[in-house]
Amino acid sequence: MKQDPVCMKNDMLRTLVTREELETTVARLGREITEDYRGKNPLLIAVLKGAFVFMADLIRQIDTPCTLDFMAVSSYGSGTESSGRVKIVKDLDTNIEGKDVIIVEDILDSGVTLSYLIPMLQTRRPASIRLCTLFDKPTRRKVPVYADYKGIEVPNEFIVGYGLDYGEHYRNYPEIAVLKPSVYSEE
Repeated sequence: MKQDPVCMKNDMLRTLVTREELETTVARLGREITEDYRGKNPLLIAVLKGAFVFMADLIRQIDTPCTLDFMAVSSYGSGTESSGRVKIVKDLDTNIEGKDVIIVEDILDSGVTLSYLIPMLQTRRPASIRLCTLFDKPTRRKVPVYADYKGIEVPNEFIVGYGLDYGEHYRNYPEIAVLKPSVYSEE
């Protein structure tokens, strides 16, 4: 991978979602969750690594008590296409039985990972499971998975930033941008 250590912006084709749009969207999702879970104590589960930035901002927008946990699940490896094989890299530390669970994802793409993860978590007998995704890419869906809380629908382009990566790079880019194909086609 060729990455300019001076300026990540050089690797971007164009900005797709600005910082301001991210802030507005996360605030809206926080309000929706607050309304639906008022008087409850939902457990938010971030799917690592991509969702950690979104989760950090989202919980600060939720105005009702909640708890957190993290899972690391992989179906990508280091490429741009889902491998179709799902692997749990880090499981939950929390017993979810009887809890209202909200899975927090960075992007709902093929749906393969979540079509594995949601039924697996349901076997642990939570009171409920809902899905919150910052980005939805329905044109790439391979299995029928839908978000209860959806941020922004994005086109079928390879995007990075705000937690989304390519080969573990660009997670710290503050906006969502389309990565230049030349960056990932030179491998």
